[in-house]
Amino acid sequence: MEEVCAMKIRIKFSKQGAMRFIGHLDIMRYFQKSMRRADTPIKYSEGFSPHQIMSFAAPLGIGLESTGEYLDIEVDDDAIDTLSSSAYVDMLNLVMADGMQVLEFLKLPDDAKNAMSIVAGADYKIKFIDTLSLLSQEDIENSISKIMAATSVVIEKETKKTTKLVDIKPFIYKLEYIDNCIFMNISQGSTDNLKPELVLKALAEYDENNVIKNNHYRIIRTEIYASEHKSMGAFAEVF
Repeated sequence: MEEVCAMKIRIKFSKQGAMRFIGHLDIMRYFQKSMRRADTPIKYSEGFSPHQIMSFAAPLGIGLESTGEYLDIEVDDDAIDTLSSSAYVDMLNLVMADGMQVLEFLKLPDDAKNAMSIVAGADYKIKFIDTLSLLSQEDIENSISKIMAATSVVIEKETKKTTKLVDIKPFIYKLEYIDNCIFMNISQGSTDNLKPELVLKALAEYDENNVIKNNHYRIIRTEIYASEHKSMGAFAEVF
């Protein structure tokens, strides 16, 4: 039997609105169904229980939104060449639910590593829903200044079984307040994975007037990076 050549594809998508309450495993199953509905020529694994060859860069926590998520797939090389990147974006968006949107459909080099293995950092935007007063903004900016000036920021981290003290300062690369939002670039990945909720917890502890605790906000992941702040999309190209 002639072997079908595979092409590696990286898909960028957004997850917003009510879709932020859908967990990672359900999102994975959602995309598996979407690939079939859009007639995407995705490849399957071999064996008794074949499954779509698909992996996500970094699972997104329930309740968080994103404008910069990535997943990698493998497709039939011969079939994929019949349409362009933009055509596949349109085809997938036709079957997307409200709150999910495919942004890019890019070709990866044959030797490219999958997104999950190279994740090193991510950008987050904490958008306040309530209108903050100038005084409240000053409190947040003061908290940010204290964290960035500190040599260590020790926070109690809860796991499924225990709680432990961790120093999160080495994993905070950038933290600033602009236009009623907190922007942060923090470590992500399989080894040094810092959740934005822990950074907010630290900010709240430095906040004497409890501005963060007393205001509502949305957490939005805006981009995921490999090492040296290289975007996941930078490894691929349109076709």
